[in-house]
Amino acid sequence: MADVAPQDTVLVVDFGAQYAQLIARRVREARVYSEIVPSTTPVDEMLARRPSAIILSGGPASVYADEAPGIDPALFDAGVPVFGMCYGFQLMAQALGGTVDNTGAREYGRTDLTVTRSGSTLFEGTPDQQQVWMSHGDACSAAPAGFQVTAATDTVPVAAFENDERRLYGVQHHPEVMHSTHGQQVLEHFLYRGAGISPSWTTGSIVDEQVAAIRARVGSKRAICGLSGGVDSAVAAALVNRAIGSQLTCVYVDHGLMRKGETEQVEKDFVAATGVQLKVVDAADRFLDALAGVSDPEEKRKIIGREFIRVFEQAQAELVAEAGAAGEDVAFLVQGTLYPDVVESGGGTGTANIKSHHNVGGLPDDIEFELIEPLRQLFKDEVRMVGQELGLPEEIVQRQPFPGPGLGIRIVGEITGDRLDLLREADAIAREELTAAGVDREIWQCPVVLLADVRSVGVQGDGRTYGHPIVLRPVSSEDAMTADWSRLPYELLARISTRITNEVPDVNRVTLDITSKPPGTIEWE
Repeated sequence: MADVAPQDTVLVVDFGAQYAQLIARRVREARVYSEIVPSTTPVDEMLARRPSAIILSGGPASVYADEAPGIDPALFDAGVPVFGMCYGFQLMAQALGGTVDNTGAREYGRTDLTVTRSGSTLFEGTPDQQQVWMSHGDACSAAPAGFQVTAATDTVPVAAFENDERRLYGVQHHPEVMHSTHGQQVLEHFLYRGAGISPSWTTGSIVDEQVAAIRARVGSKRAICGLSGGVDSAVAAALVNRAIGSQLTCVYVDHGLMRKGETEQVEKDFVAATGVQLKVVDAADRFLDALAGVSDPEEKRKIIGREFIRVFEQAQAELVAEAGAAGEDVAFLVQGTLYPDVVESGGGTGTANIKSHHNVGGLPDDIEFELIEPLRQLFKDEVRMVGQELGLPEEIVQRQPFPGPGLGIRIVGEITGDRLDLLREADAIAREELTAAGVDREIWQCPVVLLADVRSVGVQGDGRTYGHPIVLRPVSSEDAMTADWSRLPYELLARISTRITNEVPDVNRVTLDITSKPPGTIEWE
């Protein structure tokens, strides 16, 4: 589906920064729509999109290095407000006649910034002394002609500058990270005061824009949607259902690898909240038969993916046949693709393909449907807000990320019905206690893993046992690209451990995974 961009769009030019996505998120948090474009994008192409402002990101290079990414100086004469951050700040300074060099004084991490013009466009209303996050080895030692220096540090004389007449602004630090204590305020000053953008991009406007676009595109035809029970597909389905109602049918494949109560939640809560037409396919036995005797995680993933596609294709064919008999045309397939899926698959920044996402580039070339991807412009937290706007139950909107292969990759070893039942019970206890303790939203997710091929000695009921260990993997993250283990209260961990070992047969030990990502991954398989 073609993107439906709001009237005011800010382009974030990515120079290889680790924070490019974060900049885009912070702009959106200011209720202004933003998109990431690669630094290789010609300036005339950027300007053809009629952006309301452009932000130049940081990056790892030195502006004077031979192969350093550059920027066409024509950008600064186009009349579009521009904000340079870190490397982008140095590029602006160099392109406009300022001086950037290696001063020998590097600044990494927390740094004290002194605002030298407290009434400036960017810094008005912020303290004269504030903490910022630096990450540079080069520095701007002389501002371009016509620019006013607005901040400095002990080692960098030009840590920020502004040219209000040309609407060009720059800072040496990273205002997008939380360690820059007034960074969001500085960014919003650029958007609202420097660029003159109104903060009008809201969840309500997102829903209205997408509903209108979907209705216009689908017309009188029909669409189908693969519903997984996860927040992305649920919100995508609810949004399309808001637009075309009974012209949408959702297909839910129950592969028997879901967590306790999730299939029932989809069948009851989701349908009740949206009124969507739902076709449920019970394929648990088929998946268990295909997975019998398989322990290798990659082989398990491939089998689960293959069987899911085959079952979904069969359901599709049945729906198309039914619609055809009624003289209706099923022409569209709805997917819950998110903006990070696009970026990580090489479609957002022009950088290397981090992973081939199942929703981006993972579909066959001969697919018979046109795609509708109403969430393609959104980050996960924005998707949750849209779900709330659409009236979805909190249990669905706030559901923690869950892998497509389900519990199949949380059983280390062969998958059997008994092992799935055991893990489902342990997982349900962990989720129940996390919710009761009010920490659901403090963590990104908490995989519960069964070490099925491992046995440990225990003592239960005055007797020796030889049971399975369970692993708790609570992690905190913003986007799952990196993660740290969550420091949950010991009392909470103790309750979870006690309940699992007391209530789940064949489990006599609960362990805590305290590995960050990297070096570990969030899931075990």
